Amino acid sequence: MTRVALLGITGRMGETVLETAADRDLEIVVGFATSDVESVEGVPVVHPEDAAEALAERDVDVVVDFAVPEGALAVAEACAEVGVPIVVGSTGYDEDGIARLDAVSEDVALLKATNFSRGIQVLQRTVREAVRALDDYDLELLESHHNGKVDAPSGTANSILETIQEEREVEPIYGREGHAPRGENEIGVFARRAGDIRGEHELILAGNDEVLSLSHRAEDRAVFAAGALDAAVWLSDRTPGRYTFGEVIDA
Repeated sequence: MTRVALLGITGRMGETVLETAADRDLEIVVGFATSDVESVEGVPVVHPEDAAEALAERDVDVVVDFAVPEGALAVAEACAEVGVPIVVGSTGYDEDGIARLDAVSEDVALLKATNFSRGIQVLQRTVREAVRALDDYDLELLESHHNGKVDAPSGTANSILETIQEEREVEPIYGREGHAPRGENEIGVFARRAGDIRGEHELILAGNDEVLSLSHRAEDRAVFAAGALDAAVWLSDRTPGRYTFGEVIDA
């Protein structure tokens, strides 16, 4: 049985991961959070600053992160210290944060993904093919999430944008206002935040009197929890280095 530590155990995704783990051959043995909480559903909760000691004491096989970059970086560096792989699901990293994750991956296996949906992985591959084939069509990217999401655009939208930019030179325009005619080689990027939307992403390709829409909608957060736990089990016995969720679904 894989022994898992869960960073962000007190959050929305933490709750969903706990529920999803109950039906799998793994055990959540410790959680990390900055909240003043001793336990969640019987799982002891430790502050991220004390992660190294907790990882060693609990004999953790792999960490799953659904928190914020600050806490994730502290725990990731603790993982490097004690030799525990980590699945990073937090988004919104700056260049320094990415560099620190890269340094961690020199000591342990690290898998960072902006989205743990298998459908999103297929969407990314489809986006690449569509943008390559319809290389003169206009592009617009739209994403929607719940009202508590703090980063915009979402990490997934940014990943889709990166895929597009690998195929075509486009300049992102984050929303439009006033007199704003469409420029050449432009892609509009829009973020909506409302209610309890789990996650929706859509890329529109328009030209030649037609519109192609590529979209994905998550119906439940459990899809992300299941993917992250799949990634955790897969990563638990990997050698140090950077890995992707695409490698997990191709395994």
